[in-house]
Amino acid sequence: MSHDDFPTEKPAVVTCGLPYANGDLHIGHLRTYVSGDAYARSLEKLGQRTAFVSGSDMHGTPVAVNAEEAGVSPEEFALEHHEKYAETFPRFNVEFDNYGHTHDETNTELTQEFVRSWIDNDHVFEKEIQVAWDPEADTPLPDRYVEGTCPYCGAKARGDECDEGCQRHLEPGEIEDPRSTLTGNPAEYRAREHEFLRLSDFQEYLAGFIDRLEGTSNARNQPREWIEGELQDLCITRDMDWGIDYPGEGKEDLVLYVWVDAPIEYVASTKQYTERVGEDVFDWEEVWKDGAPEAGSEGDADDETWEAADTGEIVHVVGRDIIQHHTVFWPSMLRGAGYNEPRAVMASGFVNLDGQAFSTSRNRAVWADDYLDEGFHPDLVRYYLTTTGGFQQDVDFSWEKFQERVNGELVGTLGNFAYRSLLFAARNYEGTPEADASDEVAERIEEAVADFEAAVNDYSLKEAGEAAVSLAGFGNEYIQRNEPWNLTDDDPDRAEQVIYDCVQLAKAVAVLSAPILPGKAQRLWEQLGEEGSVHDAALDACLEPPADEFGEPDELFEKIADERVEELNEKLQERVEAATEDGDEGTAETEEDESMSDDTDIEPIDEDRISFEEFQDLDVRVGEIEVAEPIEGADDLARLEVDIGVETRQIVAGIKQLHDLEKLPGTKVVVVANLEQAELFGVESNGMVLAAGEDADLLTTHGDSGPGTKVK
Repeated sequence: MSHDDFPTEKPAVVTCGLPYANGDLHIGHLRTYVSGDAYARSLEKLGQRTAFVSGSDMHGTPVAVNAEEAGVSPEEFALEHHEKYAETFPRFNVEFDNYGHTHDETNTELTQEFVRSWIDNDHVFEKEIQVAWDPEADTPLPDRYVEGTCPYCGAKARGDECDEGCQRHLEPGEIEDPRSTLTGNPAEYRAREHEFLRLSDFQEYLAGFIDRLEGTSNARNQPREWIEGELQDLCITRDMDWGIDYPGEGKEDLVLYVWVDAPIEYVASTKQYTERVGEDVFDWEEVWKDGAPEAGSEGDADDETWEAADTGEIVHVVGRDIIQHHTVFWPSMLRGAGYNEPRAVMASGFVNLDGQAFSTSRNRAVWADDYLDEGFHPDLVRYYLTTTGGFQQDVDFSWEKFQERVNGELVGTLGNFAYRSLLFAARNYEGTPEADASDEVAERIEEAVADFEAAVNDYSLKEAGEAAVSLAGFGNEYIQRNEPWNLTDDDPDRAEQVIYDCVQLAKAVAVLSAPILPGKAQRLWEQLGEEGSVHDAALDACLEPPADEFGEPDELFEKIADERVEELNEKLQERVEAATEDGDEGTAETEEDESMSDDTDIEPIDEDRISFEEFQDLDVRVGEIEVAEPIEGADDLARLEVDIGVETRQIVAGIKQLHDLEKLPGTKVVVVANLEQAELFGVESNGMVLAAGEDADLLTTHGDSGPGTKVK
């Protein structure tokens, strides 16, 4: 990769984390896919040669479990979901250049080539490990067939991840008190030989890689504790029948771990694209292999070698729950096989529904199909998901907030400007008047183009989207300030100048909004009388003269009425109540994949009530954070010094990944002061800081209560 601003001479690949072929899509799942599509379109708008690829993740335990429950083969089960995804994405204007799946021949062959390369370069070793076993069924238990206790934080955990506690990746055999999900009986550990990728071979390389990596800051910061600590080797095999066979001799009973073949699908999908369009259009090896330092047994290449490497531009758009996989496992896998490293990882926050997490088991979700069946244009939700907050921040969706953004920014700003400008031009001039863009308008368009370019190079879709809407806002102000309807008789030349400027602005808005609003931008392009596709128009088209003639436009967007929002909320509530009454528990939890992992149920209210006297036993006080620093070796823990009025307490809190610790001093928090002392990672904790939800939203006070004030 060049680290030069886009566009570069080398081709680019944009990928999205693979959706796990195990359930229906809701709009929370769509965030990374519409964002990946918008970013790929934005690169192309800059003139960057780009391929946008992904595929369905077909393997892993959840597919096998749910296929068995459905009475079909895992392949049949996964293919059904894959085909549904392949149909759904285009309906949201998500247009992959290639969309494959991990069970196809291309990915199978490439995956086994990768693993053979690791073996040849001495990065794979065999180790006897303790594998969970169901003695009643007399069968080994893959990760997701095991539940137990996290050895690091003590929370309830599944076999491969502490999903309810510290979020740490767990290797086979690490979970304590294992229990079989097949029978519910205690599981036992038995010795089995498995294959491991020696990540320690790549530790020095990873330290340089994470410094070179571009994208969102969470993708650079979160992995440092793994990279700078003692890297655990990755078990790359599993005791299963469903998956890609391990290519080593004498291991016919093992398949590869799903997180081996899943990211290799990025390469396989790009290769399939090349096979379809030809190397003269897009050469997959130019991106993934050309210029990469040769893989060797040392598994490492110094920073200067990589900085000088003339490699392709690879951008991964993923959820934040799979940052580790894309910044630790995946670059090691690529390096060990002699492939190029990613240039950037864009890691998104999750999507909540009206302040709470999506819940498939309670049918508390806005499903992708239902959204379209309600008659909403796909570009509306694309705009909401890509421009609401920064990319790494969580997005809260509600029908009220959706209505506000659509009515205010799309209807009131962009749509209003386009309609009033083109309608006036069509009725008075049958198109574009004879004039040239004024210096004021030309300079404002150039500024918007520069803002768009800067946003793309800063990996900010929010700012890229704002470039177009802000320009439309300027257009509304410009037409209102100049009042061309009052100039047509008194100063017709000036009227023509103003309307020409407005048409020029509308053309620039169409070009700049195309990546995020592809359908609506094309419609505006056609209303302007322009030929061809707006997606083929480069940024310099923003200042090219508009078409001479066009007819009266129709309005691009429609307002969402309050009554419509009430109706949508009622439907959602009815679905939730029906699912609760039916006791629908939904499908098995999905593999570690950002497309499904934000599907966390809200815990029901505990039926066991406590008395007022018991509540009074809690000493809850207002505190103020004075010091916040990470605890070395802990994934999520931070050491806080909190002033609680009578003294300053040291408290350990699981907020390391979810807050910028440097900005916490001075923050008011709510503390349980009479909690028993505990020791976490060798650090004494004397109290508890209260926080809400998976994102550790720190509780604070609305007013000016000082440290030590009791909460009653």
